[in-house]
Order: sequence, then C-alpha cells, then structure tokens
Amino acid sequence: MLELSDSAINGKIKQDDFTSFRKLSTTKNNRVLKRSLFVLLGVLIVLLCLPWTQNISGNGRLTSLRPDQRPQAIQTIIPGKIEQWYVREGDLVKTGDTIMRISEIKDDYFDPNLLINVEDQIKSKESSVSGYMQKVAALDRQIDALNESAKLKRSQQELKIKQSILKVQSDSMDFNVVKGNAVIARDQYERFKSLFEKGLKSETELEQREVAYQNARAKQMETENKLLIARQELTNARTELNTISQDYRDKVSKAESDKFSTMSMLYDTEAQVTKLQSQFAGYTQRSGFYFITSPADGYITRAIKTGVGETIKDGEEIVSLMPANYELAVELMVKPIDYPLLSKGQKVRFIFDGWPAFVFSGWPGASAGTYGGVVVAIDNFTNSQGEYRILVAPDPNDVPWPSGIRVGAGAHGMALLNDVPLGYELWRQFNGFPPNYYKADDVKEKK
Repeated sequence: MLELSDSAINGKIKQDDFTSFRKLSTTKNNRVLKRSLFVLLGVLIVLLCLPWTQNISGNGRLTSLRPDQRPQAIQTIIPGKIEQWYVREGDLVKTGDTIMRISEIKDDYFDPNLLINVEDQIKSKESSVSGYMQKVAALDRQIDALNESAKLKRSQQELKIKQSILKVQSDSMDFNVVKGNAVIARDQYERFKSLFEKGLKSETELEQREVAYQNARAKQMETENKLLIARQELTNARTELNTISQDYRDKVSKAESDKFSTMSMLYDTEAQVTKLQSQFAGYTQRSGFYFITSPADGYITRAIKTGVGETIKDGEEIVSLMPANYELAVELMVKPIDYPLLSKGQKVRFIFDGWPAFVFSGWPGASAGTYGGVVVAIDNFTNSQGEYRILVAPDPNDVPWPSGIRVGAGAHGMALLNDVPLGYELWRQFNGFPPNYYKADDVKEKK
C-alpha cells in the first residue's frame, strides 16, 4: 500500500486474511522484475563485449585466375568466305584442332600458282644480283688494270722525258762548241781579209777561210736546229705525260662510275629480292590462315558466325571458346569508400549462387556454407559504375570451393577486417563511421 494517511494500520490487522490486501501486495513481483532486469542487463553487457569481425561486402562473379584460361572469342586473321565447319556447339576441342575452313575473297590472292610465281621471281632477281656482283668484280679488276697500266705508262714517259733532257743537254753542249768554232772561224776570216787587203795573204787563202767560216755557220745552224728539236721533244714528252695521266684518270673515273651504277642496281635488286621474300613469307603464312584452329583445349560454347558461304572480315569473331582447364577466382566489386581497407593477402568469405548458406557476417566462424578466399589483385581504377575490382583466389588453407560452380556464376563476398567488440561495432554503425583501418602486418598475423 501507499500509506498516504498518518494513521497507519500496519501491524494492527492481518492483511493476509483479506483478498484485496493480498492482490495489492507487490513485493514478490518486484523481486521477479528486478531479477529479470538484472539478467537482461547482464546478457546485454555480455553481448556487447562479444568479439565482432568487421567486414565489407560486395557482389561479383566467378572468373579464371589466369587471363589465358578465361572465356575467349576465336577471330579470323584474314577476311574470307566460310567453306566448311568441323565442329558443333558444345564440342570439346584440343589445341590445334580445326574449327572451320575459309577461302580467299581478295582478287590479289586468287592466283592458284601465286607462291610458285613469286618464288620464280625471287630466283630471277637473285640471278640478277649474282650478275651484278660479277660485273662489279670485273669493273674492280678493270680499275686495277687501268691503274697498273697508267703507272707503267707514266714510268715509260718519265724515262722518255729523262732521255729528252739528256739529249737537250747533249745538243746544247754541241751547239755551244759549234757556236764557239763559228766565232773562231769568223775571227780568222776577218783577220785573213785584213791581211788580204794589205797584200799579205792570197785570195785563195782568204776564200778558204771564208768557206771554213760558212761551214762553221752552217754547222752552228744545224746544231741549233737539233737543240730546238730536242727541246721540242722534251716539251712534247712532258705534255704526253700529262695527257697519259689525264687519259687514264678519265678511264678510271668512267670505270668507277660504271661500278657505282652497277652497285646501285645491285642494292636495288637486293632490296627487291628482300621484298619478294617478305611477300613470299606473307603469302605462305596467309595460306595457313585458311584453316582456323583452336588456340587451347576447351568447349565451343557459341557459334557467332553461322552458315556456309557467308563472308567474314579480318579480326571478326567466329566462335566463343571456354577453356577446359582453369583455376577459379572471383571478380569482386567494392565501393570506393571501402577501397583503402583492402590489401593483397586479405581473407574473404564467399556465398555462391545456388549453394545454400547460413551466414553470420560478424561471426564468420559460426557461418555455414561459406567458402574462404585470399585477395591476389586489386585494380587501381574504377569501372563504369564507379566501383573497384578485386580478384580473389581460393584460400588453400580453407575448405575447397564446390566442384560444381562454373565461370560466370554469381558470388557475394565479405572481406574480413578487424575483430572489435560488438558494442563498438553498434556504436560505429549508429554514427556512420567507417571500419577500422589496419596495416598489412595485421593481415599477415591473421593467416
């Protein structure tokens, strides 16, 4: 009772004898309520102190860990017309198996003897190269012969010049002697003429001296003429030496010009040979592209081009191929706000589409039907939806992924972060704070 009156009845009557007093009594109910509240409070405190694993989640799809093991489209390298198919959708093909055969549609390659004709052109040009090389060698020999001949001719002419010089010297000495004799003969004639006028000499003796004088003058003129002829021969010999040098220089220059012209044609023909060889190699390689083969072991999933007689362009996709052997991984998309929290080696838990799971996001150890993974790659740029892509491989220390999952299936991933009290996590979520940042060393310690 509330006991609002100053006249209390406690102790004066037995309240237990009255039903109304018994119903108004709250002592027992208060004890139960208090105990219940304390129990609830204790349970709440315990729950708030329980460890909670922070995580960030994202959706993704299954892919292959290696790029060469992912689904790919087989393309044609050259344009052509479909002639024959060798596979059907769903067939298993091995590396090098023929998928289809195409034929040529460009008129530049219609010649059935194209390779033979190009090979004949190469042989013809190679023969021309050999002929030019022989001509260059012959011109080299001709130039060497001209140089030797010019050297010999110059030696002969220089010897002739020396002989002419000696002859000029000899004739010059003879001329000086004869000139001196002529002077003596003239003096004797003058003296005899003076003595003849005085009557001391006879006319016969005078005439003899005159004849001797005339002979000396004639001899002088003869030797002088020989001297002039010898000097002219010396001049001619020197002129001839210059002519020989110039003549052989012109001949050597012409031979060298012919040699360089031949070498130019040789190099041009060699370039043509190289070009033809490159064309021949290209034609040979092109002939191998008429049969489109499988680049790897796998399954033909879809024929993009169909029918026979349909033309296809170079680089156009023909069929899609799913490799038979591949290592699974998950392409997981995360928001930019969660990107700084990710690092290589980080643990991730997955739920695969079509595989039942019972998940406690904060207690991954209590979850069932989830599978572990490890982050192996993180993109540094966003996709068209503004999300970052991370690549997650199976965790070798965890339960193997189901054997029935296939590339392209969906997956939901949870990247595991720090272990914090549940109360802190509720406070963080209520305030909208991001998860705790941590260092890469923390991830290594978790492994």
